[in-house]
Amino acid sequence: MKSNKFASWFTSFAKMTSRTAGRPSAFVAAGAVIVIWIVTGPLFHFSDTWQLVINTGTTIVTFLMVFLIQNTQNRDSEAVQVKLDELIRAHEGAHNALLDLEELEEHELDRIRQTYSALAKQARAELRKGITDTGHPDLGKQVTAKRVQKAPHRPGSELPQAINRVGNSKSKQQGEKM
Repeated sequence: MKSNKFASWFTSFAKMTSRTAGRPSAFVAAGAVIVIWIVTGPLFHFSDTWQLVINTGTTIVTFLMVFLIQNTQNRDSEAVQVKLDELIRAHEGAHNALLDLEELEEHELDRIRQTYSALAKQARAELRKGITDTGHPDLGKQVTAKRVQKAPHRPGSELPQAINRVGNSKSKQQGEKM
């Protein structure tokens, strides 16, 4: 139970710190600290201690901010992924196999990316020829230079072979774990 309280506290603290540090007033405050440090240089005869104060202070702040910023970015990234997953899930004709792509292995993601890169390349070539790039091309087949016609959606018929292979390998891995 304590770890949940700590996680909740840390999340709240990270959000507040991230919001505060991202404001113009925080930048002005940091600039003011540097100006004060520079102005006090002659008072301390630009000693090693004077230099050590700013070096230590900035190192500590930077070190702690890395973790707070990373926490905030992780949370934001996860929220965006969930929103994108919901858009894919809710859009008729979208490939549900594209949900949760961030969990795939790099080589699996590369296969899917290659399929969509080929589709984008083909669409740009068609645009150069004056052909529309809208529609729902069948991703499982080679896209031709002909005009892409809208076809009625057949669930699963448009899934790229790469996605099917990824799904099959995931199913096998899950079966082996059981």
